[in-house]
Amino acid sequence: MKVPVSLTVNGERVAAEIEPRTHLGDFLRDHLRLTATHLGCEHGVCGACTVLVNGEPVRACITLAVSIDGAEVKTLEGLQGEALMETLKAAFHEKHGLQCGFCTPGMLISAWDLLKRRRDLDERAVRVAMSGNLCRCTGYQGIVRSIMAAAEKVGAAAPSTIKEPLR
Repeated sequence: MKVPVSLTVNGERVAAEIEPRTHLGDFLRDHLRLTATHLGCEHGVCGACTVLVNGEPVRACITLAVSIDGAEVKTLEGLQGEALMETLKAAFHEKHGLQCGFCTPGMLISAWDLLKRRRDLDERAVRVAMSGNLCRCTGYQGIVRSIMAAAEKVGAAAPSTIKEPLR
């Protein structure tokens, strides 16, 4: 039995008849062909599928699409051209914050949300905030450097940042 769902995705109203068990990640990828949302663990642990629902970061792999009927969803595609996201993408490129790219969409969405919400960020705060996003390639140093570089550009970095290694 299929049920109706209606969402606003990246500013466009979309409606579909879907199986009640369809999670948001599959809806975005399979029904709407928005492939920047990556599905990794499908248990809500890795963060690769992070999107914004009504302005809040959520794991698309554990969110049933029917449970957010009427919501506004933003994916990485929906933030294309947005000033802060472009700053983040440039910093990830310049500071080597990506390697294979699988975790990158979730990292970018989470970092974008962090920089929108917080000021006076230091390295420790970035590491804590990003701890829900897993990367199996980079070791996180490039990711943290990238976010800190973007934070400095937009005035979100603390005046003095942590220089010693974190334990």
